[in-house]
Amino acid sequence: MAHGAGRGPARRRPGRLPAAGGASNFIRLCRRLLGLSYKGNEVYTGDGRSVTAQAFPISVDFSELDNLVREPHIVQRAKEIRSDLGDPEHVLLGVDRLDYTKGIGQRLEAFGELLAEGRLNASEAVFIQIATPSRERVEEYRRLRDDIELQVGRINGEHSMLGHQPIQYFHQSYDREELAALYLAADVMVVTPLRDGMNLVAKEYVACHNDLRGALVLSEFAGAADELRQSYLVNPYDVEGLKRTMLAAMRATPHEVARRMRTMRRRVSTYDVDRWASEFLTALES
Repeated sequence: MAHGAGRGPARRRPGRLPAAGGASNFIRLCRRLLGLSYKGNEVYTGDGRSVTAQAFPISVDFSELDNLVREPHIVQRAKEIRSDLGDPEHVLLGVDRLDYTKGIGQRLEAFGELLAEGRLNASEAVFIQIATPSRERVEEYRRLRDDIELQVGRINGEHSMLGHQPIQYFHQSYDREELAALYLAADVMVVTPLRDGMNLVAKEYVACHNDLRGALVLSEFAGAADELRQSYLVNPYDVEGLKRTMLAAMRATPHEVARRMRTMRRRVSTYDVDRWASEFLTALES
């Protein structure tokens, strides 16, 4: 299961991530609401059975993405994206489903304040925000879309220059190849949900940077934060902290960025989607 409670008779094996997040909550609720006893990650039902709650963090197909971004047409497309943006010093990227839990408004607020305060020059950075349509028939989501579009329009209206808009906002879906090119083109990936499960976008970005050139700004409330400790972790509710972290990611030295990315790639390549599936099925069968 995706960073949640995996239930089955298998005990935790050495090297496995501890029961965390959803799994820990499951054990806690069994104790508080049902009065069941437990030991470690095993809950005893009282009828002779035991249930194991264990974290199985889902992952991505690392090899597929790593091979994809080595394709000449993807590399060329990434260069075209930067060229179309005017070859800014920094390209920041957000890729999210349009949802109030994703923290889109907070990250745009932080970026806008950096521009307004002069800590970031409008000519040196472009923020690409892709907001995939979601639940378009629900009134709350329509209001969210309106709020985000108003926010983008206000920031661009205050800080755009002739031929340059600091925020490029797209309310549409993209295919896998275009997303891979966008990941490769971006210097900084901003993944700042207010609350999330795993958030595979963070892992996809890491898998796409064999050049060791990208920095990942990651919410501590995303499941991926448990594994990607070398990202620039941030509390998205803290806009001042988010501003500092985004600046730190943009202005880190190439050596620092490469060191962090190398460690994260090692983690994602080792614990890829095949290993996730294999360990989950093995736990069920045993």
